[in-house]
Amino acid sequence: MASILYEVKNHIAYVTINRPEVLNCFNYSTLKELGEIIDDIHHNREVRVVIFTGAGEKAFSAGADLKERRTLTEAEVKRNVRKIRDVFSAAEALPQPTICAMNGHAFGGGFELALACDLRVSVKEAYMGLTELSWAIIPGAGGTQRLPRLIGQAKAMELILTAKKMTADEAQSFGILNQVTDRSELMGVCENYANAIMKNGPIAVQQAKYAIKHGMETDLQTGLAIEAKAYEVTIPTSDRMEALNAFSEKREPVFKGE
Repeated sequence: MASILYEVKNHIAYVTINRPEVLNCFNYSTLKELGEIIDDIHHNREVRVVIFTGAGEKAFSAGADLKERRTLTEAEVKRNVRKIRDVFSAAEALPQPTICAMNGHAFGGGFELALACDLRVSVKEAYMGLTELSWAIIPGAGGTQRLPRLIGQAKAMELILTAKKMTADEAQSFGILNQVTDRSELMGVCENYANAIMKNGPIAVQQAKYAIKHGMETDLQTGLAIEAKAYEVTIPTSDRMEALNAFSEKREPVFKGE
């Protein structure tokens, strides 16, 4: 049975962590499989939005496979940590917008994958957090860097140092989640976000994501220069002319990502 399920439908890539019997935790082979799928998505022009979720109803992902970790040498542990960091960084670097459909609890590496996504929607009953310090380690897949960038240093410091398990409502109040919803509506809510995004020009969407992501890492003037370069990419596109023609003809534009 595949550890990761992957399908593309109506320009949306659905990526599902498929190890519900172990709360969708990540062992090395699962990380390798996820990395290969992310690489495929990166180069797939048919994909305009990506939705990450987990199988079952208990967990999006409980993080690293601790049973596997007990059997590993120190060198293998370092290999695993490097792999999970690289895979999640590749997910964050996808040109397409990414949405995390948190179908259940998300701890440690599972929560770090959620943080690497652009939007996050959770079921009401989910708990989540960077709980690594309770295992005498630290977040190793970007948590110490992405969480403070998302919600500020003081609150991130509190959550990480106390290994707090947040409710979905708490996470939304901290600015981590875009929306909290009933389980029956989770995928519909995420698909609504995806469809709203896909109404816009695909190249413009990717360039806007690029400008936001890279601009946040630098000072304002450099960020404005990044924005200007991203804008220039959209100028020669046929999609831009299609938008102008559609406006003139009072119809909806048909974008092709060209």
